[in-house]
Amino acid sequence: MFEDPLFWLFVGPGLLLGLYAQARIKSNVAKYSQVPTPSGITGAEVARRLLDAKGLQDIRIEPVEGELSDHYDPRNKVLRLSQKVFYTPSIAAAGIAAHEAGHAVQDAKDYFPMEARTFVVPLVQLASKIAPWLFVAGLVLGMNWLTWTGVILFGSSFLFALITLPVEFNASARAKELLARQGILGPDGIEQVDQVLDAAAWTYVSAAVSAVGVWLFYIFMLFSRGGGASARR
Repeated sequence: MFEDPLFWLFVGPGLLLGLYAQARIKSNVAKYSQVPTPSGITGAEVARRLLDAKGLQDIRIEPVEGELSDHYDPRNKVLRLSQKVFYTPSIAAAGIAAHEAGHAVQDAKDYFPMEARTFVVPLVQLASKIAPWLFVAGLVLGMNWLTWTGVILFGSSFLFALITLPVEFNASARAKELLARQGILGPDGIEQVDQVLDAAAWTYVSAAVSAVGVWLFYIFMLFSRGGGASARR
C-alpha cells in the first residue's frame, strides 16, 4: 500500500496539512508562552475560574505529563492540563486551558456534537481494528460484500474527524467568550489566544482531510479491481 503512488496522492494532502498545522501550533504556542497574562494567572487558575463561573465546581483539574496533552475527560469529569499549561501564567496557557474548559461546558450543556463524538469513540476504535482484516479477507476470498464492509468501516474514521470539527471550533469560541466575559484577558489578549487556538484548529482539519483521503483510496482500489462492478451485480 505505502509503495503505491496513488496512496500518497490521496493521503498526501492531509499529511502535508498536518505537518503545516503542527509547525504552526508549536510556533504559536512557543511564542505566546513567553507573553504573560495581565494578572499573572496560570492555566490551572484560568480553568478553575471559568468552570466555577459556570457552576462546574465538581469538575477536577489535574496536571498531566506530556506536551500539548491537554484534554477534558467527560466520563470522569476531569480536566487535565499539561504541566506547562497548568503551572504557567501565559497567554498560550490561558487559551489552551480555556479551550478545555469550553469542552467541560459543552458536556454540562449536553452539546449534541460532543455527545455524538463520545458515543462513537468506542465504535470507531473497534472499526479501525477490524476494517483492514475485512478488506483484505474480502479481496483474498473474492467476497465483495466483505470487502465493502471493510471500506464502510474505514469511513468511520472520517465520520469521527467530521464530528470533531464543530466540537473543537465551538470549544474555542466558548473559550474566547469566557475569557473576555470574566475579564481575564482584554481585546489584545483575546486576539493572541485566537492565534493559538486557530493554529490548533488546523490539526483537526488535517485529520479530517487525511481520513477522507484514506477512505477514498480504498474505494478507488476496490473499484480498480472490479469490486465495484461485481458488487452491483
